[in-house]
Amino acid sequence: MDAKLEQAAGAASVPAPALNGTRPSAGALAALAALEGAGLEAWIVGGWVRDALLGAPSHDVDICCAGSWQENEAALEAAGIRVVESGVRFGGITAIAGSERIEVTSYRLDGFYTDGRHPESVQRARTVEEDLARRDFTVNAMAWHPERGLLDCFDGAGDLARRQIRAVGEPRRRFEEDALRMLRAVRFACRLDFSMDPATAEALAACAPLLDAVARERVGWELDGILATGRGGDALLRYPELMCAAIPELAACRGFDQHSRYHAFDVYEHTARVLTVAGELSLSRVDGAGPDTAPSPSLMWAALLHDVEKPACFTLDERGNGHFYGHPERSAEAARAIMGRLACPGALVRDACLLIRYHDRPLEAERTDLLRMMGLLSGSGLDTIRLMNELLDLKRADTLGKAPSCFYYVEDIERMREMVRELVANREPYSLSTLDLSGRDLIEAGVKPGRQVGALLSRALDAAIDGVVPNVRAELLAYLGL
Repeated sequence: MDAKLEQAAGAASVPAPALNGTRPSAGALAALAALEGAGLEAWIVGGWVRDALLGAPSHDVDICCAGSWQENEAALEAAGIRVVESGVRFGGITAIAGSERIEVTSYRLDGFYTDGRHPESVQRARTVEEDLARRDFTVNAMAWHPERGLLDCFDGAGDLARRQIRAVGEPRRRFEEDALRMLRAVRFACRLDFSMDPATAEALAACAPLLDAVARERVGWELDGILATGRGGDALLRYPELMCAAIPELAACRGFDQHSRYHAFDVYEHTARVLTVAGELSLSRVDGAGPDTAPSPSLMWAALLHDVEKPACFTLDERGNGHFYGHPERSAEAARAIMGRLACPGALVRDACLLIRYHDRPLEAERTDLLRMMGLLSGSGLDTIRLMNELLDLKRADTLGKAPSCFYYVEDIERMREMVRELVANREPYSLSTLDLSGRDLIEAGVKPGRQVGALLSRALDAAIDGVVPNVRAELLAYLGL
């Protein structure tokens, strides 16, 4: 921070009180002081205000200002604050104060949303109150100033106290303007563990079909955010119309009777319960997990989609028992298509689909069985140990989402987990990369380069996995007669 910026920050911080014990950063105060020093009314708005009132850690600071973006830029640069013209079409710029980035946006009014996502036009608003009135939810529609205090036109603070998400104004209008706000509402409710205002919840269900107009990658981003809260199961149960609009393949799971003594719930509710338990398990394994800790994305997506093709695989035998032969493989294929459509990262798709493919594979607390399973989860770029633990988490969550008569398997799963730790600690092999023998060793022992090298390595690996020979180079060579 240069001399001008330090001076501005110091001047701003002297009279600046905290909001619920939280003080803005020096960079934010400096930007606020620079704008108001140029005669431009400015407020801190949005997430920082919400989080401060909640007593939660506050990160990025957004400032809303009466000036045009050009006037705001001039005021900031005059105070020695660098500016990036990041969103001038919507009146926005980014102030760079030291290592901090502060979004500064002009008061604005949005025009019609012809595409259900973006305003057709943006106009300058005269007051901060007009700007706040265009925002999505009451908890995000508050402003604060170190001297003028809290500006809360829509009782956002009251909704925080009531622990609820409520749309600003008429909910349907908010969602018709921007359909992605529906998933944002669910993400905020899950992240904060809030309920939904009844009128807002009713609008979510009624307006769910509008989500079709939103780009799939945006839907995927919001779904990923919902899953990252660890409360994706709640989202499925509380907002089924919206979640099925986001992933239409889930609709067939709603109310689908599994006709099985092993299942106490339909496919959809079973999925929700698995998702909830998987999130809890994933977070319980993170050392020093805090409020911002997220569960494993691959485990969450796998839990969400592990049974998505069950309805399509359903058969009923002569005794009235339901079966779903081939559903793990079919669900993995469907998950690959769904996650690809939602623009999920390739590595995430790969890992989640592996977990789905093997989630129902019979597995016993037996050395060879576990090593073979680890081998199926090995390969280039794969974190086998993480995936094996996540597979066991998914199996445990899947078990606890069934009928109580299945719960005994949880003890077996935890026994397997302990055995996996011992196998890894003892350097037991499960793939060629973990075998204490390489192609170079074979060539040095007189084997000619070619297919025979691979065949011998596979033979040695099978023998080591089966316990016929220890995973020791000399003994492996002796076993191969070299």
